[in-house]
Amino acid sequence: MTQDDRVKLEASWKAALHEEFEQPYMKELGAFLRREKAAGKVIYPPGPLIFNALNSTPLEQVRVVILGQDPYHGPGQAHGLCFSVQPGVAPPPSLQNIFKELKRDLNLAIPRHGYLQHWADQGVLMLNTSLTVEQGAAGSHAKMGWQRLTDRIIEVVSEQRPNVVFMLWGAHAQSKAKLIDPTKHLLLKSVHPSPLSAHRGFIGNGHFSRANQFLKQQGLVPIGWELPAEV
Repeated sequence: MTQDDRVKLEASWKAALHEEFEQPYMKELGAFLRREKAAGKVIYPPGPLIFNALNSTPLEQVRVVILGQDPYHGPGQAHGLCFSVQPGVAPPPSLQNIFKELKRDLNLAIPRHGYLQHWADQGVLMLNTSLTVEQGAAGSHAKMGWQRLTDRIIEVVSEQRPNVVFMLWGAHAQSKAKLIDPTKHLLLKSVHPSPLSAHRGFIGNGHFSRANQFLKQQGLVPIGWELPAEV
């Protein structure tokens, strides 16, 4: 994978990451993905949506970062934004718990869909730490190089943006805290919203109201967390 027409990347991210895309590990990752597809394996999300998180939220607009782990690995779900599913797809359990906390924290009605593009459009970088996955095989691409790229993305946000809220849910996301300057940014940590852990501290963490309070204190526009009724 090289920094050419095969990688459709928003201009500010292209400028920040162009050297990373020329690294050997990214070329190896691109070759791996091409081999997997040639072997008939189904990869999510679809190719044009692999970098959707970056293309939806330009670097200079990032105000909040939500870190996921893997794209969803079921048909029709993943579209390159962590925790989000495509229109018409029922919200998975972790996303249902995110909505429960939004209702508890901000008294927002629970949406009928799980399409979170509205957040990305407002400056919420919705980044998975692996950007692809094989159908039905969670974690299958976790050691193929994506983590190195997404670590660099987190570092770039920490270095180049002021006053960003990082929401680190679960041990995996919290392991990225070392990449973030805590003197510049707000780090919010809790357990993951998955059904296995949500009721041990995710429900009740208040992250959405705390994020908006921090943004307002910095003179920034808060995030409108309420999703449109229809998509």
